[in-house]
Amino acid sequence: MDKPKYTLGNKRLNSLFLFFKDTGLHYDRYLREVIDFLEKDQHFREKLHNTDMEDIKQGKLAKELDFVSHHVRTKLDELKRQEVSRLRTLIKAKQDIEGDMAVDHQALLKQFEYLNHMNPHTFEVEDLDRLIKSATKDLENFDKERHEEFKRYEMMKEHERREHLKTLDEEGRKKEEEHYEEMKKKHADHPKVNHPGSQDQLKEVWEEADGLDPEDFDPKTFFNLHDTNGDGFFDEQELEALFTKELEKIYDPTNEEDDMVEMEEERLRMREHVMNEVDANKDRLVSLDEFLIATKKKEFLEPDSWETLEQNQAYTEEEMREFEEHLAKQEEDLNLKAVDLQKQREELERQQEQLNAQKIQLQQAVEHMERLKKTEQPHEDLLHIVLNQHLACI
Repeated sequence: MDKPKYTLGNKRLNSLFLFFKDTGLHYDRYLREVIDFLEKDQHFREKLHNTDMEDIKQGKLAKELDFVSHHVRTKLDELKRQEVSRLRTLIKAKQDIEGDMAVDHQALLKQFEYLNHMNPHTFEVEDLDRLIKSATKDLENFDKERHEEFKRYEMMKEHERREHLKTLDEEGRKKEEEHYEEMKKKHADHPKVNHPGSQDQLKEVWEEADGLDPEDFDPKTFFNLHDTNGDGFFDEQELEALFTKELEKIYDPTNEEDDMVEMEEERLRMREHVMNEVDANKDRLVSLDEFLIATKKKEFLEPDSWETLEQNQAYTEEEMREFEEHLAKQEEDLNLKAVDLQKQREELERQQEQLNAQKIQLQQAVEHMERLKKTEQPHEDLLHIVLNQHLACI
């Protein structure tokens, strides 16, 4: 779907579409299609232009839905019916796979929070209010969930390392531990990492990526060079692209000691840090004005050193202990389920054997009846002949 073109002066209008761009949410397509059709309506466009982003997040724009054109309302009704149908299909498929009793119905209902499923036919003010508030909340939690996922990844990696050590003899464990410490040391031995978003960091991009003289560094020119879609904002993807040179100092995909999953977590940490320092109105975008203001601050000109992931372990030993206890419980539950399934299988096999035996007995009885029928038939025919002859003599 082509995105609508807006002038850079209409910053709020740009912000709404960009704020919800490529969210990664399970209802991302529905969200963006609704916004696209709403922004085609002249009345809604005008109201959006005069509404603060914070008010939009709070759902204060939703009531303007009552004033959009009939054509747009009709299209929104259609989009909602399609979305309800899509969710119902997904839920039915999940129930078919897992069985109705195994499905977490509360979790499934949460998937409907962004629309009023009690009214599956028409798109109302409540639907727009729910959609914007749900998307805003889910986006705010998205990075938090990514951090939690990374923490689980790191703990699983450490758990597997510890389990592997248990399989080795004393000499093997010693060699493995020495190798592990050597890899940690090699990974930590890298050039200084500049503070993300600082003058030093951006000048390095200016020089190495842009091929320009660092003495000629100009923030406004830098912004325009790296605002790759020319919309007047740094979105999250454009911002993260600025950290590639820093990340290459720490991570090399050809090195055994460097983990590319950790590199993406480091990229996320850098982007979050810059957003917290620069994104004044918290719309998940950095405008040119916000960027220029940030370049005048002490944090930009004289930043603190940046602590990389190896200096900030993702989990505590207490969290690691709880994680391993959880894994042990999961393994115990799976073993119990496996035993139960094996018993069910044996019972089904026993029932199948009984059915096969009954089938054989039934087949033998049918064959016996057929044989009896064949042996009795000639006797019956002979009796008829004798009776007929006797009657003829009378």
